[in-house]
Amino acid sequence: MEFLAESAVATFNFAKEFAQNLKTGAFVALFGGLGVGKTMFTKGLCEGLGFAGHVSSPTFSIINEYEVNRGSIFKKKFLIVHCDMYRIEGEDDLESVGFFDYLAMPNRIIITEWSENIIAFLPQNIYRISFIRVSETARLIKVMG
Repeated sequence: MEFLAESAVATFNFAKEFAQNLKTGAFVALFGGLGVGKTMFTKGLCEGLGFAGHVSSPTFSIINEYEVNRGSIFKKKFLIVHCDMYRIEGEDDLESVGFFDYLAMPNRIIITEWSENIIAFLPQNIYRISFIRVSETARLIKVMG
């Protein structure tokens, strides 16, 4: 599937709608360079999943957790795990931040930015979402999986 987002708001809204396709246990791997809309997409995805709080890029913390208690599309409590893999260089780094522990958790959805940095460690059945800069404001969003 491909979607041409003409603005950041369009990226947000597309992600909010895309959230309706997800089930707990889903893994959403985002690919694309700096400033292409990965965090805006994550914000829309989180809102679409029922999270009403602040969503920010976990650039320095590497992983942010967002707990969804009410208003969830799943009608049960679950955790959104938002990862920034920009500074991750391999298995040891992933282990040190608890990445593999999150994979084993039930009732969670994992979203990774800069997924190209951990390609060898991505699970099999995932959504791969690529962002391609078309213009200053427009992005082509390609969804596979």
